[in-house]
Amino acid sequence: MKHIADKFKITNGKDFTLQEFETAYTAGCNKEDAAEILDELIKKTVAMQDELYAAKQYSLLIIFQAMDAAGKDSAIAHTMSGLNPQGCQVFSFKQPNAEEYEHDFLWRHYKALPENGRIGIHNRSHYENVLITKVHPELILKENLPGVNSLKSLGKEFWDYRYHSIREFEKHLHRNGTVIIKFFLHLSKEEQKQRFLKRIDDPKKNWKFSATDVEERQYWDDYMKAYEKAIKETATEENPWYVIPADKKWFTRIAISQIILHTIDELKLKYPVLPKAEKDKLQEMKMMLEKE
Repeated sequence: MKHIADKFKITNGKDFTLQEFETAYTAGCNKEDAAEILDELIKKTVAMQDELYAAKQYSLLIIFQAMDAAGKDSAIAHTMSGLNPQGCQVFSFKQPNAEEYEHDFLWRHYKALPENGRIGIHNRSHYENVLITKVHPELILKENLPGVNSLKSLGKEFWDYRYHSIREFEKHLHRNGTVIIKFFLHLSKEEQKQRFLKRIDDPKKNWKFSATDVEERQYWDDYMKAYEKAIKETATEENPWYVIPADKKWFTRIAISQIILHTIDELKLKYPVLPKAEKDKLQEMKMMLEKE
């Protein structure tokens, strides 16, 4: 399958608009071939994960952001299947708790970063602080920030500083060996509606549905503006965004897997080479074992 990452990659948000990206795009792929393609991509990723883990020079942080029902959970489950669980960690971020509100907005996300050699997956992320808080700015007041005591305090300057903080945070991580992949699963409003209806009609999926899902749907346009602005402000060459079509889950998973594989491949990882003294020691140990 031809590499498709560049079609979805945003490295400069200057002229970026979400309207340019189709939610049902499939790159000419067929659903019938999807399972086989995904399986092959995962096998290659598993091999490269072993090199990543052994080298311990880089870590990989994969961020998933999307509207409700866009398929974040299933995308993580399918694209990460087969990977060594010792080298992976998944964090799902909900509304901050009391302790987290007592720190700056990046604190809990910094705590959840993957160690060198490991893959970290953030289901929602530090971007919630310029997404849901942009749509519901009253949440910012819970942060008890100096000089921010009313919604009137949240002007353009406040949000510009917050985007700046995110860019600097990610730039720091990049300089220190954390490779960041940021996925926005781009779902259409109609497809979200159909998935909500399936959750209501299927008893096995009822648990996935919440009344707040429909309530938040009323802010769809506000969320699209927030996502577009966040991507425009934080897409860089070092830490790009990928706007992934999410109406067809089978293609979403293929696109995500291919981008992850391509990103790791570009690191040109190699297994560590032992110094001569250690190699000689290995031969000694081998001889001892063979004499038993």
